[in-house]
Amino acid sequence: MSPDPSLRSVKAWPFEEAARVADRLKASGKEEALFETGYGPSGLPHIGTFGEVARTTWVRRAFGRLTGLPSRLLAFSDDMDGLRKVPDNVPNREMLAGYLGRSLTAIPDPFGTHPSFGAHNNARLRAFLDAFGFDYEFASATDYYRSGRFDAALLTMLARHEQVREVILPTLGPERRATYSPFLPIHPETGVVMQVPMEETRPEAGTVVWRDPETGRLYETPVTGGHCKAQWKADWALRWTALGVDYEMSGKDLIDSVKLSSRICQVLGGTPPLSLTYELFLDDQGQKISKSKGNGLTIEEWLRYAPPESLAQFMYGAPQRAKRLYFDVIPRATDEYIANLDRLRANPDPANPAWHIAGGPTNDPGSPVSFAMLLNLASVVNADAPEMLWGFLRRYAPEASPEANPLLARLVDHAVHYYRDFVLPKKRFRAPTGAERAGLEAFAAALRDQAAELEALPVEARARAAQDLVYDAGRREPFLEAGKDGRMGVSRAWFNALYQVLLGQEEGPRFGGFVALYGVAGTIGLVESALEREAPGEASGEPPGETPRETPGETPGEPDAASGVADGAGAGGGRAA
Repeated sequence: MSPDPSLRSVKAWPFEEAARVADRLKASGKEEALFETGYGPSGLPHIGTFGEVARTTWVRRAFGRLTGLPSRLLAFSDDMDGLRKVPDNVPNREMLAGYLGRSLTAIPDPFGTHPSFGAHNNARLRAFLDAFGFDYEFASATDYYRSGRFDAALLTMLARHEQVREVILPTLGPERRATYSPFLPIHPETGVVMQVPMEETRPEAGTVVWRDPETGRLYETPVTGGHCKAQWKADWALRWTALGVDYEMSGKDLIDSVKLSSRICQVLGGTPPLSLTYELFLDDQGQKISKSKGNGLTIEEWLRYAPPESLAQFMYGAPQRAKRLYFDVIPRATDEYIANLDRLRANPDPANPAWHIAGGPTNDPGSPVSFAMLLNLASVVNADAPEMLWGFLRRYAPEASPEANPLLARLVDHAVHYYRDFVLPKKRFRAPTGAERAGLEAFAAALRDQAAELEALPVEARARAAQDLVYDAGRREPFLEAGKDGRMGVSRAWFNALYQVLLGQEEGPRFGGFVALYGVAGTIGLVESALEREAPGEASGEPPGETPRETPGETPGEPDAASGVADGAGAGGGRAA
């Protein structure tokens, strides 16, 4: 790959990070960059695992384009850690309880499919990363310790034992301070990873002397060959030093650990890697996501309702800013990716998030309609199967097909799942008020009068023309509102009424685009059905209920070209318009 120094000027955080890595290699004289991401194999891969590997991959890819130099991504599993507690989500928990304290790779697999529990979880990690097509090298802590790849660094740590302790001790309480050592010897008889004070360190022999607290017996253990492992902050530093890691990002909760490990790395004679601290996820109330609280969103849940590219889009934006991770963000992230993909086809701009997600310029046809529009179509037709949506899509975009538009095909499937689980349970239709009824009657009449002309127009022109009719029908009291320039335009209340009365929900699409997709005749029927509902005691013309939110994934309302007043939430954007 030929280097492209001009990419340094690209306003995209992966290139900014890549430039830092390039400068580091230039200063060190290295010809290959090593990127790393770590994984604790006592649990299963999760949505944060995806985010860290994806973000690191984008920096690595940008580095390759910028410099033309080779690089590697090491996915490192800390599988030599001792099992601290029995997980809740595994079989044979009683069996596992007998192996507490042993390395994960020295414990039988409770699932019975692999040589050890560590090997089972490592296989799950690799299958997870492979499913997303990540390019990486897998590394097992057990293999690296036992093969001797860490031996030289371990001997250095032994020789500088007190210096390493001096880094860590100020961060510990009195009890831990009295017993702390960066070394965890593996008990030669029980296999337990021992957390005990060192009675003596013997750098000349390459051993440590420690006492079994239960038996009182002294043991002398080599620090090399997998007979010891390092405490985790020291282990991180050991790894960076021994392998020459150039770049590793981590979450905000590890800021202090990065600082300590970096200092230990320097004590060992290494250079700490460059790092990026990313923010953690929040729930819809702005609270930190907690596994014990169950207030998060799993990767399996996300991928039921949207494609992995949408999750990548969510992860790409502003990694150093906290993000709310809950179901309502899925449609918006999906439509952001679709829009970025459209722009990338027209202009292969490396500042475009889709450039990084897709791996560079692409001819992926994307989707002719937004995901939000698909969700609203699914809502109106009560879709319980993808084929119900394809009937409308083939009329709206005759050239579209599952074969020609694989992303659209996946979106259709996801839309049905999302509708069933989130939209359908919340659908609540209401009757129109008097003023709303008059507006809807005017809208239906305009559609009937212009049906032939509308259907004859190309799709985009049809959507714009239908949107004009939506505005025209709403230009009446009490839906008139003065804009900032004093001109009268259509207020949000009119569009809110369309969503609540016609769609039975608090969110809605750009309505002109919806008409183009659903069809003029179908929309007329939708309005007529709504007009058959009687409003109990409603005569004031003021629409009841809460103000709906804009549809996730739709662009907030744009100013009315004639009045300068914003239209309804979600009514100003949308790919189908």
